[in-house]
Amino acid sequence: MPDIEFGCLPTAIGSMPHTDPSEACSQVSRYLKHIPAWPQLPKRSFLENMYVQFSQGFPGVLVKENSIYIDRSQDLDKPLEQLYSAYLENNVDKYPIDSDYAAGLHSFLALGNLTPVAVKGQLTGPVTWGLSVTDDSRRAIIYDDVLGDAIPKLLRLKASWQEKKLRKISKNTIIFVDEPYMAAFGSVSVSLSKERVISLLEEVFGGISGLKGVHCCGNTDWSVLLGTSVDIISFDAYNYAQSLSLYPSEIKSFLDREGTIAWGIVPNDEESLAKETVASLKDRLEEAMAPFTRKGVRFKQLLQQGLLTPSCGLASLNTTEAATQALELLAELSAKIRKRYV
Repeated sequence: MPDIEFGCLPTAIGSMPHTDPSEACSQVSRYLKHIPAWPQLPKRSFLENMYVQFSQGFPGVLVKENSIYIDRSQDLDKPLEQLYSAYLENNVDKYPIDSDYAAGLHSFLALGNLTPVAVKGQLTGPVTWGLSVTDDSRRAIIYDDVLGDAIPKLLRLKASWQEKKLRKISKNTIIFVDEPYMAAFGSVSVSLSKERVISLLEEVFGGISGLKGVHCCGNTDWSVLLGTSVDIISFDAYNYAQSLSLYPSEIKSFLDREGTIAWGIVPNDEESLAKETVASLKDRLEEAMAPFTRKGVRFKQLLQQGLLTPSCGLASLNTTEAATQALELLAELSAKIRKRYV
């Protein structure tokens, strides 16, 4: 595991509202010098939708007319055999992420002016992917014994391939596994056990040799995610500041094993962005940290073992100018916090 003290350095969740990958990469390299993250561009192409972007090579997958599903009428035995063979041999080059699916990643890899402390990538998590992608009878494939078992194997290979490429930029890599559907965990719509969720995540984590993060942008049962070997917990501290503070003992144990909290403190909607300043976000961040300090976690530890991010991806913004504003606020907030405390 890389030995890095982040000290509230800024990074991003991933998605951007841009359609030009070069322009998106320029913004990343300008505002996120220390920990740049390659930009996902869902407005550029449906292939960059978070449910499609990492689907290439999955047995029976069909992407057409802005939809993705698994065609069970195909013979899936051979593609399943190929996937399992690559998984067992750790042959990551068999399952790359092509430029059609991630133009931002390939533009990012071509940048020659980066000298970061660490570099960040991301992929859709197995719970979210498996609940979102269905077969042709509209059944979520996570509930299929065979296909459900294949999900984390494909994603593990995608994570490993991505990390291998990112390591050319920095030996210190961070891969976030994005799990927005964990906000529905425990509800009637998600019939997965805690043990199954942990098993799925751990299988994907097994392909990541650098730092492993999980991002969830809503309320969830954080004890589940904190029960994994995750190194970084990323949450929406702008809208759900209290959600993580409900688990003080788990967070204390997590920090004591050198875990990192990524505080999603910069909003990703225009209305909220318009009313925030660096000073107001600093106050909001300190308010979000206060419940932990009251439970015995040192403020200095939260800062030292902290990252700052937007609350979620920035593709929700309507303009590239708004994304620039969000990244500028993020970078300036980090600089102010670091100058005062770190």
